[in-house]
Amino acid sequence: MTLDERLGDIRRRIDAIDGELLRLLAERARCAQQVAEVKQAVGETTFYRPEREAQVLRRVVADNPGPLPADAVTHIFREIMSACLALERPLTVAYLGPPGTFSQDATHKHFGQSVTSLPQATIEQVFREVDAGAADYGVVPIENSTEGAVTHTLDMFLSSPLKVCGEVELPVHQQLLSREAGLGAISVVYSHAQSLAQCRRWLAAHLPGVRTEAVSSNAEAARRAAAEAGAAAIAGESAGRLYELPRLAANIEDEPGNTTRFLVIGKQDTSPSGRDKTSLLLSTGNRPGALAALLEPLRRHGISMTRIESRPARTGRWQYVFFVDIEGHAQDAPVQQALAELREVATLCKVLGAYPRATGDAA
Repeated sequence: MTLDERLGDIRRRIDAIDGELLRLLAERARCAQQVAEVKQAVGETTFYRPEREAQVLRRVVADNPGPLPADAVTHIFREIMSACLALERPLTVAYLGPPGTFSQDATHKHFGQSVTSLPQATIEQVFREVDAGAADYGVVPIENSTEGAVTHTLDMFLSSPLKVCGEVELPVHQQLLSREAGLGAISVVYSHAQSLAQCRRWLAAHLPGVRTEAVSSNAEAARRAAAEAGAAAIAGESAGRLYELPRLAANIEDEPGNTTRFLVIGKQDTSPSGRDKTSLLLSTGNRPGALAALLEPLRRHGISMTRIESRPARTGRWQYVFFVDIEGHAQDAPVQQALAELREVATLCKVLGAYPRATGDAA
């Protein structure tokens, strides 16, 4: 058999497989439409189920025989679920904009491309859009592995009735973008303050003495760099594509594992998925050993605490609240028992949400 004959045979097999994939996708889409019909018949208004999607993604990754890597399989199935959900009921998702930011990347990573995304100027506006019903869900940054907590998001939970429905972990790779041909022509670098901080050592080593200016977002930095001679932006690839900016240097973040965690906010409670987190808002009196007593129920019931942050309570000077993430779902028996004990010792114990842990795919 000649080379052309072998290639022709393989291509015919690919065409046949593509036809079968298309048939199966159509069948899956029709099933999604049937789900919508059943829900509408019984008056069910919740079409997006974070726990169900998390279970599907975990299963396909566990069953993946290769050679496609887990992140590719996850991405493909995320988009299939996104398109099918849009047939049931299109979702509107607010995020911290403008377009081209890492928040938009996180939105698409979690919900897929088949949603209507609404960029907002501030984190407060993301909360407001969801609370008012103008958006079904919101996506807001909560912490970065290099720079720590996003305090504005934490503070919004002090007064917001919204709940945490999910989380997204997005590896953050910073690019130096510019229309200039080389580093020697750069006179100013624009970026968000967090991104500038995440690239501090790289800037000192490769652009010493060059002025840096913090702006409202990385997308705004890219817009300025596209319009100004001698300007560069630190931003993600999405902003580079949006503003057609060439990349002068890739992955310039100081920490290779640089990752930002985002929360999905909405109005619904999320059922257990089998691999969950619960976020809590706690407060206690200012007395010796108060924090230790607050955390003792978690230790006693074998519950792992993955994160704790303190913020001013806004109820008086030197009064604080604690944001705590724990492993497990609020409906799990050990967590229920710990929460019951926490409510006895805490002056405030609010469950912000119980939700599936982020899928482990990279990007």
